[in-house]
Amino acid sequence: MLLLSLFEILVIVYFIYFVGYFFVFALAGRLYKEPALKQGSKKKFVVLIPAYKEDAVIISVGKKALTQSYPQELYDVVIIADSLQPETISELRQLPLTVIEVHFDKSTKVKSLNFAIGQITKEYDYAIILDADNVMYSDFIERLNDHHYANRQAIQGQRVPKNKQNSLAFLDGLSEAINNHIYRQGTTALGLSASINGSGISIDFHMLKTILSGMNSVGGFDRELELLLLAQGQKVFYLKSAKVFDEKVQVDSVFENQRKRWISSQYIYLAKYFKPGMLMLLKGDFTYFNSAILRNIQLPRLINIGLLFLFTLFFTLLPIDLVIPPVTWLMLGCGLIAALLLSIPDEYYTIDLMKSIFKIPGIFFKMLLILFRLRDANKKFIHTPHFETKIDTENKIK
Repeated sequence: MLLLSLFEILVIVYFIYFVGYFFVFALAGRLYKEPALKQGSKKKFVVLIPAYKEDAVIISVGKKALTQSYPQELYDVVIIADSLQPETISELRQLPLTVIEVHFDKSTKVKSLNFAIGQITKEYDYAIILDADNVMYSDFIERLNDHHYANRQAIQGQRVPKNKQNSLAFLDGLSEAINNHIYRQGTTALGLSASINGSGISIDFHMLKTILSGMNSVGGFDRELELLLLAQGQKVFYLKSAKVFDEKVQVDSVFENQRKRWISSQYIYLAKYFKPGMLMLLKGDFTYFNSAILRNIQLPRLINIGLLFLFTLFFTLLPIDLVIPPVTWLMLGCGLIAALLLSIPDEYYTIDLMKSIFKIPGIFFKMLLILFRLRDANKKFIHTPHFETKIDTENKIK
């Protein structure tokens, strides 16, 4: 009985933290208004696109990257070709962009970026990192430029779904939309650092070059990059109006591999930066503490939602007196629902949301099992394949 009571207290404390964190940042994200800026002087950008075995999409992505409304003489596109087919490379070289070939025994995004930046001889003010499936809105660089002009050295744009063909892709897009609201818009609203997405990010070129040269991340390089930026006093600003399309996962096996990589890297960097995060808190740096510990110590959101539901049933229906009144669990559930409703963008409240809900229990149990299969997941690069996909929504791409 004592052990059960201790377990109940530990679990309730964790979920009070999770629901409280979720609700506070969900509300902050709803109240946030993006600052309007006047156009600034034009800076020079380089768009870096690492492409590992991405023959199916990279030619189309390269062509679309050249259609920005920003002056063509002020931005260059660089494709970092890793294990692409010779015919793909040949076709890319016909386009007005730069192709840098890389060869590694074990490929990673950090290795590709470091090699490519080392080959670049031109001077740039900012570097944009995209994934090989990303397609920028035609005003993407224009919007970044205006906000960089306000002395923001690191800006995360909004990734929006390129595809919603099935329930899994829809839910993947919904999950990222909630992440955008909580970990980017909500944190920016409260003056903290937005979480880096891994792509759709623009950073001072020389700062990025310096930071990347000291990194050897395999998975989750975006988590470490944010913390290294914060160590230099640079918060990441979230710019919702700067949009880039991102392909969402449509196949269960690919989804599981992707989440396995993400969850593994989350806890690796939690362990690596736990001590620095605590030291920064003692120094009064809550921003670093939030990015290093508070955000990473959480279980994946879907697992939290599922476990809270199961624990609420268990502790409410258990036929013995417990330390925590059952109403506390019900209140936590209501708080979680309120946070979810605040976080889901209005455009997701469609019939597709209702259809996709039935897939959630299966995904929950798959993700729960992933937690027990994380060993060695971050020791090798796990590639997420992409496919040529028609963009579902109206956009500003030429």
